[in-house]
Formats: sequence, C-alpha cells, structure tokens
Amino acid sequence: MAPPLGNDAKEASAEVGKRGPSRRSLLAGVAALGALGAAGCSRVATASGTEGGDLLDRLKAQGVVRLGIAGEIPFGYIDKNGELTGEAPELAKVIFKRLGVDSVQPVPTEFGSLIPGLNSQQFDVVAAGMYINAERCEQVIFSDPDYQMLDAFIVRKGNPKNLHDYKDVVESKAKFATGTGYAEIQYAVDAGYKESDILIVPDQVAGLNAVEAGRVDVFAGTALTTREVVKKSASTEVTEPFAPLVDGKPHVDGGGFAFRPTETKLRDAFNVELHKMKESGELFRVLKPFGFTEKEMTDMTAKELCGG
Repeated sequence: MAPPLGNDAKEASAEVGKRGPSRRSLLAGVAALGALGAAGCSRVATASGTEGGDLLDRLKAQGVVRLGIAGEIPFGYIDKNGELTGEAPELAKVIFKRLGVDSVQPVPTEFGSLIPGLNSQQFDVVAAGMYINAERCEQVIFSDPDYQMLDAFIVRKGNPKNLHDYKDVVESKAKFATGTGYAEIQYAVDAGYKESDILIVPDQVAGLNAVEAGRVDVFAGTALTTREVVKKSASTEVTEPFAPLVDGKPHVDGGGFAFRPTETKLRDAFNVELHKMKESGELFRVLKPFGFTEKEMTDMTAKELCGG
C-alpha cells in the first residue's frame, strides 16, 4: 500500500481538507458494502475492562470479525465481483479461521479514517496493509509486519529527468506528486521539497494519470503499487525501488494489522499464527498472488518500526 504519512488522524483530516479526496479511493462495490458496514457498527462490542482485552473470545462467539479496509489494490479492496480480497484480508481470513473466527466482514472507509474508526469501535481490526510507524503506534497497537516495502517513482518512459530518489526530485526541480496522507509526502519534504508545491492525488491510479498527462514529472508511492499500476501504461515506467532517508539514514517501511490498544491478547494470538506462517513459507504463498516478492518478506518487528 503506498501507506500514509503517520496515519495520524489529525494529519489525514488536515490533508483531506486542504487538498481534496482521501488517500485511498474506494473501488467498485464499496459503497454498498460501506452501507452494510455502517449498519453493523452498532453491533461492534465495546471495549472490555479485562486486562489484555477479551475481544478474541467475543469474536469467536460471534463467528465474525469486522475488517477496516480502504479500497487500495493490492492491500485490501472489493474486486469486480463484489468480493473482499487483497493481501491483508486474505491473510486475515487464514489467521482468524485458525483463531476460531470463521467469517470476515469488510467495513470500507477512507484511509485517513481507519485509525479513528478502529478506536471508535466501527470495526475490530485494520486490515489495509498499514505502514507501522511511531505516530501510529501512539494510537493503536500493531501485529508484526507481514511485509516490508521500499519506495519507487512513476516517471515518463526513459526517465527524462533521471529521477531515482527524493534528492534528485529536489535538485531537478521536478513537478512532484504523491497520494493523500502518503508517507512519501514527508520523505520529499525531508529531502528539501516544499510541501505546498506537492500535488496531492487520491491514489496511484490518479498519480499515473498525472504523469501520463504531463501535469507532473514524477509520482511517488510504494514499489509494489507503482510497479503494478504502470503495467497498464504505454507511456510511463517505474524506477528501481529505493529506501528513503529518515534522519539521514535509509529507511525500510513495513506494514501490518492494527488493533485497539486494549486488545493485546488478540494482537498476541494473531502474531503467533503470523509467525507460524512466516516460518513455513505459507505467508509468502498467500501474498505472492498480489504482486509481493520474496524480497518483500520481512523479519522486522512492530517494536522496531514503532521506534521502541
């Protein structure tokens, strides 16, 4: 997922207000499912005072877990047949089944609303390939990451401005775009790009369109989403993946599942199954159909990515 900047609710809301649509546009079929999710919100159990939470027990009793998704291919979306899919929902189906919860129900929302929606009980888990970072870790708890990810650029064929990292974008004075709430906003700003000059678009498809139309020279996103979207384009290409600099050092992002801070028992049980899948190679087999490679498998932990 070209994951967002901090995934902080305040930042995301501010970006939406200033620059338009939210980070991840919902795809076909989401509106109907959104209505279904909204109708079910009142049935989401409230937080327990039990130490570590008792949500897993309640989910087992209900037989269904509600997944917050944000309509981004390949992380979590509704396909053309109206079915829930994506790397995070497919992984969630496997793990929750093994935890004794047979069904998953999507609750589509905008990316910037995922953490507020989780903490206000609108769904039980965020299953959107969300990047794990310090800002988000102040609001939710994460599973260990199920993937790691570098950045890449969408540029015109031949890469006429020779853009390979954020420093190149700044030095060439290229017209730069990325998505609403993307982490790439801050990476560009840290490299010296003026934030007010960044064109913010809803998602990677809109970014591709902006490059194709000549409105910008480059669109920044995750290596996975950029390489997948340019397959449909004859006039653009994707650059080699690279690690953005954070505090002057190359930084590799990782994405995982988010849980309410009180639900450590559920998060820990989820992690146990996730690590079994990593060790057996099953995790890669689940993620591979969505474009993930072995290079994007990871042994990083949420604690590392949270900065702890």
